[in-house]
Amino acid sequence: MTDIIECKTILDIDFAAQKVFNTFNATNRIFAFYGLMGVGKTTFIKAICKYMGVKDIVNSPTFAIVNEYKANQYGKIYHFDFYRIKTIAEVYDMGYEDYFYSRNYCFIEWPEKIAPLLPKDFVSLTIKENNGIRSIIF
Repeated sequence: MTDIIECKTILDIDFAAQKVFNTFNATNRIFAFYGLMGVGKTTFIKAICKYMGVKDIVNSPTFAIVNEYKANQYGKIYHFDFYRIKTIAEVYDMGYEDYFYSRNYCFIEWPEKIAPLLPKDFVSLTIKENNGIRSIIF
């Protein structure tokens, strides 16, 4: 099943985040976000975290590789940005299994950089931009 949500304004992102989360939250905890640089992956993750009740500041973990947030109802949430990963060995060294198999929510930017390590049951989301309209494909 493939679904597409179009976001014509920033206000549409909150609705899209709620729909995506409610579609998958009962069965999936690993969300992989694909899209070009600047297309809105982090903005979409912020919207999902807001919907989940995260009070922490949500921002891209570009240099830290992983940020941890907390939502009272959902527990720990891990937000990854693998853009700067040069080798898959770096991901092994950071102990990715402890995160991916923790049963906590994991939101992954640049998952194509670690494709062989993704669990089999992850949710794939692609964000595309065309003339200011974002399409969320899941």
